[in-house]
Amino acid sequence: MNSDEKIYHHLRALFKIDTFPKEDLQFEYSKKTGRIRNFSIEGNLFATLRTDGGLALTIFGAKKLINTKGFKENCVVPNSDYIQFVSEGRSLFAKHVEWCGSNVEVGSDVAIVDFNENVIAVGRALLGAKLMKGYQKGVAVKVREGIKRRLD
Repeated sequence: MNSDEKIYHHLRALFKIDTFPKEDLQFEYSKKTGRIRNFSIEGNLFATLRTDGGLALTIFGAKKLINTKGFKENCVVPNSDYIQFVSEGRSLFAKHVEWCGSNVEVGSDVAIVDFNENVIAVGRALLGAKLMKGYQKGVAVKVREGIKRRLD
């Protein structure tokens, strides 16, 4: 199986999407093991393969997938008061979750979107879809990257 096919199968399995835009993917391989480390489209990093078999999506990758059928079930929508904080890269707490897709599971990579389906951040879910709306305390999504940089 070539690298393109492997990534397409990986994306379909993890995000339960039917299709993926056929684009020219560039791969970076590990010098030590020869495995795929990450992949890019047109020089923009799309995702990094994690050691646990998951994919760490970037904002660019999430924006490419947002219009793909089925990907919205891997997204989380915060309430409008909290969008600013999440876009700066701060974690999303359970009490601020407005909507959550059915494919969100503990440890899965998710895109955080606003009400207009614009990607504002990406991160890793710490709660599953069923628990995310029910809990009022704790972190629901640990944000890895937001669209805005926080000025410390």
